[in-house]
This record gives sequence, C-alpha cells and structure tokens, in this order.
Amino acid sequence: MNKYIIVALMTLMSGLASSQENVEGVILDSDGANALSLSGANVYWQDSQTGVVTDFDGKFSIPYTKEFNRLIISYVGFESDTLTINEPKTIRISLKPSNELDEVVVQQERDAIQKTYFSPQNVITVNSAELLKAACCNLAESFETNPSIDVNLSDGLTGTKQIQMLGLTSPYLMITQENIPMVRGASQAYGLTFTPGTWIESIQITKGAGSVVNGYESISGQINTELVKPLTDRAVFVNGYANQNGRYELNTHFNRKLTDKLSTGLYIHGNKRTQKEDDNEDGFLDAPLGEQINVMNRWQYQDAEKGFVSFFNVRFLNDEKQVGQVVFNPDTDRVDGGNGLLSGDEVWGSEINTRRFDTSLKLGYVFPELPFQSIGFQTSYSFHKQDSYFGLRSYDINHESIYSNLLFNSIIGDTRNKFKTGITFAYDGYDEMVTATDYSREDTSVGAFFEYSYENLEKVSLTAGLRVDNHNRLGTFVTPRFHIRYTPWEKGSLRGSFGRGKRAANIFAENQQLFASGRTIDIEDNGGSIYGLEPEDAWNYGVSFLQGFNFLNKKGDISLDYYITDFKNQIVVDWENPQEVSFYNLDGDSSAKSFQVEVNYELLTRLNLRTSYKFYDVSTDYKSGNLQKPLLAQDRFFANLGYETKAKESGAKWKFDYTLHTLGEMRLPDTSLNEPAYQLGEYSSPYSLMNAQITKVFSDKFEIYMGGENLSNEQQNNPVLGANDPFGPNFDTTIVYAPIMGRMFYGGFRFKI
Repeated sequence: MNKYIIVALMTLMSGLASSQENVEGVILDSDGANALSLSGANVYWQDSQTGVVTDFDGKFSIPYTKEFNRLIISYVGFESDTLTINEPKTIRISLKPSNELDEVVVQQERDAIQKTYFSPQNVITVNSAELLKAACCNLAESFETNPSIDVNLSDGLTGTKQIQMLGLTSPYLMITQENIPMVRGASQAYGLTFTPGTWIESIQITKGAGSVVNGYESISGQINTELVKPLTDRAVFVNGYANQNGRYELNTHFNRKLTDKLSTGLYIHGNKRTQKEDDNEDGFLDAPLGEQINVMNRWQYQDAEKGFVSFFNVRFLNDEKQVGQVVFNPDTDRVDGGNGLLSGDEVWGSEINTRRFDTSLKLGYVFPELPFQSIGFQTSYSFHKQDSYFGLRSYDINHESIYSNLLFNSIIGDTRNKFKTGITFAYDGYDEMVTATDYSREDTSVGAFFEYSYENLEKVSLTAGLRVDNHNRLGTFVTPRFHIRYTPWEKGSLRGSFGRGKRAANIFAENQQLFASGRTIDIEDNGGSIYGLEPEDAWNYGVSFLQGFNFLNKKGDISLDYYITDFKNQIVVDWENPQEVSFYNLDGDSSAKSFQVEVNYELLTRLNLRTSYKFYDVSTDYKSGNLQKPLLAQDRFFANLGYETKAKESGAKWKFDYTLHTLGEMRLPDTSLNEPAYQLGEYSSPYSLMNAQITKVFSDKFEIYMGGENLSNEQQNNPVLGANDPFGPNFDTTIVYAPIMGRMFYGGFRFKI
C-alpha cells in the first residue's frame, strides 16, 4: 500500500506560475566579436527557488521580484557570475572560461553540505569543508558528521567500518569514483578504507534509485566520490595524524601544472599501527595491527577552447592486517588452515593481505559550436588480490575487472529537453577459494541506456531512464528509473522516484566476518547461477520534501523523506542459528522502510546546527519467521554543532565541532542454542556516542587539529563470544552492536602551499 501512496503523490506534482515583469538577456562565452551564445546555462535568484535555463540562442527570461536582487549565472567550464539587479531590465552577460583565471575570487562560501533544490534526484553533496570536521582518514570514516549515512562496525576483530543507507548495507549501494564503479566485488568488505580522506574533493550521496547511466546494480542509492584535481589542488599538501592507540598516518600531495592544458599530481598515503590494544581484557586485539601504502598518479588535460577534457589515473595499494589474540605471532602460531588438527595449545589469529592495482581513463569532448552536446568515454581496469586466513579457515580471492562506458549527451528541440544515451561493457573474473572449495567464475555484461531529462527550474523537472542489459548469469533484463521534482512554493522542493535494481551477490566477499566464527556455512543450492542461488532483484520507491526558511534573520532548511525498498528476490543471510550462517533465496517478503526528518539552522552567526531523526522498519521472512534485521537500530538521533570564529587578516581562526549519535535498541541474532554462558539477550541497550574536534587555523598554509571519539566511553562488554575457546563451537565475532574501543584522542596537522 505504501508504494501505491507514493506513486499517487507523484502524479499530483503539477502547478502554475506567472509573472508581470521579467529580467531578460543573453549569455555569451566571451565579450569579443566572435562570441558564442551559451545554451543550457543556469540563471537563478540567490536564496530562491526561481530559476531558468537559457535557450538554444543563449537567451533567458526570469520573473523579477523585489524580494531578491542577486542574480547568479553558472555554466560548466566557466566562472560563475553574480549580478545585482534592482529592476526589470535587459542584460548581456559574458562568462569567462574557468581555465583562463589566474586566481579564484570566492564571492560566497559554500555550505559544507549542500542540498539541491533543482535536481529531480535527491542528491546531497558533501564538500571538503565537511570532511575536515572529523579525522576522515579514509572514505569509510567520512560520514561521521552526515546523518544520511549510518556507520557501524562489521565485526569484533578487524575494526572495519560498514556503511548503511535506507537501512541497507553497502552492497546495495552503488559506490563509484568519479562515476566509475569502484567498491564492488572482492573489495566490498575493505574497499572504503582504500580511499584516503585527503584525496576526496567532494562526495555526492543519492538516495533511492540512481541514474541508469551508472548501471543496474544500485538498489538503495549511490555514493560518488570526486577526487582532488591536479589543476586546482595545492602544489604541495602534507597531512599528519596520530592517535593514542598507536595509529599513524601521513598523506602527501604533489601537483604540478606542466602546460596551460596539462597538469599532474602524485598522491601518497601511508598508515601503520603496531601498538596492541585490549581494553576489555578478553585476550583479543580491539583493533588490527597493520600497515598500508597507497600511491596514485593522476593526469588532467583540459582545453576549453577546443572542448576537450580528460583524466588518467593509475594506482597501487598494499594493505596488511593482523587480528586475533593479543599473543598471536603469525611466524610461529599460524595453524595450517583446513587440516582440522588441534593439539590444544593453538593461538587464534588472522592475516588479511590485499594488493590492488587499478587504472582509469576518462575522455570528454564538448562540441564548440554546440555547447549542449558532448560525447564521453570512461574505462577502467583493476586487479584485486586478497590472501587471508581466519584461524583454521582460509579465504583467497583474485578479482580482475574491466569496465567501459560510452556516453552521448544532447538536446531535443531546446535545452529544457535533454537526453543521454550510450552503451556499457563490464567484465569480472573471480578466482575465489573458500578453504578447499573453488568458487571461481566469470561475469560479463553488455548494456544500452537512454535517459531523458526535462528541466524547468521554476516549477517541474524530471528524469526518466531505461536500460537493457544482457548478463551471462542474470540473463537479459530491463531497468527503468524515474525521478521528478516539483516546486509548490518558494524555497520548497517536492521529489518522487522509483526504480529497479538487480545484482549478483558475492556472498563471501560481502560477509567476510563469518570466517571469524565457529559457525558452519550452509548454502541452499536451488540451481541458480550464482553459488547455486538466484540474483537479487528489488524496486525502490521514495518521496522527499525540502523546505528552506528564514527565522530570526537566520537561514535554515527542513527535509523529510520516506523510502521503501521492496525485494522481489533476495539472498537471505540468516544468522539466527548461532552454530551456522545460512544463505538462501527469499521465500516470502522482504522490505526496508526508512523515514528521516532533518533540520539545518544557523543558530548564531557562524554557529550551525544539523540534527535529524531516523526510523527504520527492515524485515525479512526467514525460515524461522518474519524478523526485523539484526544489529540495526530502528531509532537513531543525530546532532552536529559547528562554530568558527571570525577570520583575521592573516586567515587565522578557530573551528569547533561536536557530534552526537544516539542509537536505540537493536535486535540481536538468536543465541538461545548456545551454552548459557554464551547466550545474549534479545535486544541490545540504547547508547550515545559523542565526538568532538578543535582546529586552529594559523594561516591559509598551516593548521593543527585535535579531537576525541567516543567521549562517552561506550563499549560492548563481550564483542568476542567464546573468547576463551576460539576454536570451539561458541566462538563468534559477528555480533557487534557498540564500540569495542573506548575513549580515544587524536591530533594532526595540515600544511599546504
């Protein structure tokens, strides 16, 4: 019934708009005699919902009201311009290509988190200012101050943080790097930790069904990471970090502009932890020992006059982790995995060693005389090799991936009607060994897509897309997706969406925590093409509303959204028998319902509040009955306070940030079949986490920061069940619902020239 209500609401998005007086004009690419008109440029009043797009001849007409007088003109590849308009008039505006600028003049500082009023999709953009509010050592840790993404620990040993959106874990998200699929397949468990935080320029979070341009796998949404650009990044950047638990990190960026059109950057990241921590005294490390070296070389070519732009990346990563008992020495204590022979004095330990190479190329061409028309090509190659063992079990996986996407953009009639079309090819080769069982396979797919967009910034915008793919295991299938945005009144934006997603689950790579337990593995083979199982298939429906407001002369906004993910087929991961983990295809119903309300408000000058409440109803028909998803808090409260002092002439200032997470009770997997000493309750207790950070900016070139995480010192008492007998049947590290590490303090510096 919920999804029918949502579809009905979407059909009601229509309205009328009128105006007596207008500001009219034309947008050009220069002020010379050979100036060309810019079709598709955005023209809108600052702090309003009123905007238009220039037509084929670069002309526009926008209603004028005395309430607003700052007119903003923006176009991709050109410097945005802001004009003061006090009366209806006709104007002529010449924009400058962005690569002709010797300096950048910031007219208005961007919000750290931006919500678009105009896009049909529900997109939240997190820029670098937001990432600096916490010690974002990697991508997995970049969402601590963002209420749209939930961050949880995946197990009691590796310290790996798992993200969730709309009540579903990261495999149901499409995670891309500059719109090229990145964290998928073999990298699902640890891939988010392979992108250092300092490499990130911005993150775009899309709730609900994504665009058909990016593929068919997105079910609950998409996270796209934009990396820093050699052309605009600092020539030299150095970031150092250390915490009291023995984690050390160093990041360096070296960028150089070789010519007016060609720039390159070398980015080096290293981290290390050698200090053993066991605060709860269960004999197991609270955080892994390990080290990582991560090197990327990035090239950027941009010729705005001829319409060419391209990026080329090449990266190598080596990541090594050691987890398990504090006294474990891999040189002497490693048990011969799979032989099942125990003498009684073995020490439980694990090593997870990953080597990864990836490279990508992006080429784009904008037709100089037709700036609304472009063609682009994306391609990437990666080889991911993980060798690991967990006590007696071994898990090795090699994943070779090739991805290519050819894309053409143009218009139908005028720039209000745009379309994208193209073809996609993908190959994934898996060499996967689970102890002595070989699960090697190859996946190939070819697809074509078409997406139509209608853009009317004043009232209605919509995007409708369709793609058809042929996959050697999933067969031939169609993926439709639809997004619509309607403006009912000033500073209001009502959105609706629906779409389908389909994916081949990598059950072992996505659930590696199961290996660090005494559970047996049971796969119910029903003749499917993926581990004997059928692919996952789901529909996502959603509505959202964003309203901007002014209260006591301070800006703010409130947003509400409600999304439903309805699985037509799902691979159920059943943890309800503490002696095993079962994988089987859904027989019945499975859905994830998510409601969120969020308020952002400037309490005082430079003091900003962001707060939200979320409610999840995620239930699945297990063999034991319909149950709520385990280890997921149905109720979550979030608050973030950020304050900056006024900057001095030298640029010196202070920044203060405080974040609160309150999590309600979580249903725990059934442990009633365990021995009484290893049984847990039905639900966990609610708790709150507090993080804070202080940054002292000395100048534009140097700053230091210090902070603390889990200031309330919340800790789970027994994250490792059966720690006294790790080779016994009650050993389990998968039931983690609260932090393992207690209060932690850190510090660091940033130097840039």
